[in-house]
Amino acid sequence: MDLLSIIIVLVLLVLAFKSIKILRPYEKGVVERLGKYQRTVESGLVMIIPFIETIKKVDMREQVVDVPPQEVITKDNTVVVVDCVIFYEVVDPFNAVYNVVDFYQAVTKLAQTNLRNIIGDLELDETLTSREMINAQLRKVLDEATDRWGTRVVRVEIQRIEPPKDIVEAMSKQMKAERMKRAAILEAEGYKQSEIKKAEGDKQAAILEAEGKAEAIKKVAEADKYKEIALAEGQAKAILTIFNAMHDGNPTNDIIALKYLEALQKIADGKATKILLPVETAGILGSIAGISEMFKEKKAPEKTPIKEEKNK
Repeated sequence: MDLLSIIIVLVLLVLAFKSIKILRPYEKGVVERLGKYQRTVESGLVMIIPFIETIKKVDMREQVVDVPPQEVITKDNTVVVVDCVIFYEVVDPFNAVYNVVDFYQAVTKLAQTNLRNIIGDLELDETLTSREMINAQLRKVLDEATDRWGTRVVRVEIQRIEPPKDIVEAMSKQMKAERMKRAAILEAEGYKQSEIKKAEGDKQAAILEAEGKAEAIKKVAEADKYKEIALAEGQAKAILTIFNAMHDGNPTNDIIALKYLEALQKIADGKATKILLPVETAGILGSIAGISEMFKEKKAPEKTPIKEEKNK
């Protein structure tokens, strides 16, 4: 092989190397021909005209921009240090290449400017408690501004909002006082609930005790009632038996008088100072007098022989 053939082969290899480009799956390419935009190519194997066409690769993956910390004045004239991160992705390679020179620096300055505007309209307390609102507003502003740059702001995250040290110390004291206040309130509430539970327990115990006493009184009353009923039934049966015996036995006035005397003896045993007797008592007392005369007649013959022996 002569020298010319070697030169031709080398030239062909160089041309092949210059004309074949490989784009990764997350890349797209912007092809220029003699400095003028020609076309946008997708990922894969790309053929271009060597030395006439050039290709610029554009990363289509989501990327991060770390915005440096900066001092921002709030609405109530408090200086706070704020920084954030921006997540973005390229959606239009043409605009990303031709409409902005340094996207990183451009979006950083844009974020710092709008962050000062947003926080400048908020007081310190609102700034510390409204991170989500600040993130949403800043993302919306950046997304609208970077649209012509062929990018889309996916999200914005505030990393730090740092007030001055004296403000931090005052807030710490305030939080400590608030926690002590809450602890005192919770302790008082717990004591209150404890006393309420205790009172409810005492009330329930008193109710149960009263119900127990009422039930006991009810049982005793039922027992007394049953006793009285049984005694009354026994007395009724006894009276009925006596009544039947008296009528069946045909008692004389003497027997009735003796029973009456027994009843009078029981009546006289009481504590009453006066005893009222029915009108029918006169007849019974007459029977008693007759019985007394009968006993005297029986005792008279027994005493007469004794006197005769004494006379002898």
